[in-house]
Amino acid sequence: MTDQLNLKLKIWRQKNKNTKGELVDYDMKGISTEMSFLEMLDTLNSELEAKGEEPVAFDHDCREGICGACSLVVNGRPHGPDSGTTVCQLHMRRFENNDTIVIEPWRATAFPIIKDLVVDRSAFDRIISAGGYVTARTGSAPDANAVLVAKPEAELSMDAAACIGCGACVAACKNASAMLFVSAKVSHLGLLPQGRPEAKDRVLRMVEAMDDEGFGACTNTRACEVECPKEIKLENIARLNREWVKASICKR
Repeated sequence: MTDQLNLKLKIWRQKNKNTKGELVDYDMKGISTEMSFLEMLDTLNSELEAKGEEPVAFDHDCREGICGACSLVVNGRPHGPDSGTTVCQLHMRRFENNDTIVIEPWRATAFPIIKDLVVDRSAFDRIISAGGYVTARTGSAPDANAVLVAKPEAELSMDAAACIGCGACVAACKNASAMLFVSAKVSHLGLLPQGRPEAKDRVLRMVEAMDDEGFGACTNTRACEVECPKEIKLENIARLNREWVKASICKR
């Protein structure tokens, strides 16, 4: 592998959700293999601005694999070829000289395109607003620590809480399902004593909100689990289904 790469980029350009988009070709010369993927896009935008052209709009924030804002599909894979990694942590050394890289936004009706590679993921915020919280007063840290939590449940809850809400699960799913995201939020609260009193109402409200937003149904193909940068497990969806069935029966 050379220290400098020449690349052909095919990037989705679209002014807004109401206009037709297309893949536009860009040639990049002398890209350092030490660059991150987003630094490579920064370099492209600097070149475009120097020529008086519109830079490519893409979302980012922490660039540390924490916030999940860097929502890009790279060569057909959400967050790129590395497993358990967000695209901001993807480095150009993963590519070969003269590679063609196709860069697209998340594809989902519930994630309308704002511009170019930026999508509106506020549907996730509305799902959280529907029930992804605990209203009970938990007190200060010493009070909370006085409530015993079994180690297995605590670990499962923490694993589910690792979800950063990036939407890669939706982008990976053939039905654009948000079940992995919703199940992670239901699990990380429902497994803890503080979250159990509202567990039934929570799962019913969040699933209803998910359906209202237009996300598809889960068909257990596991694509969401494979592409999740935090490696959230499919077992959370099974737990969500059990919680939903029990809550639905109790509601009757």
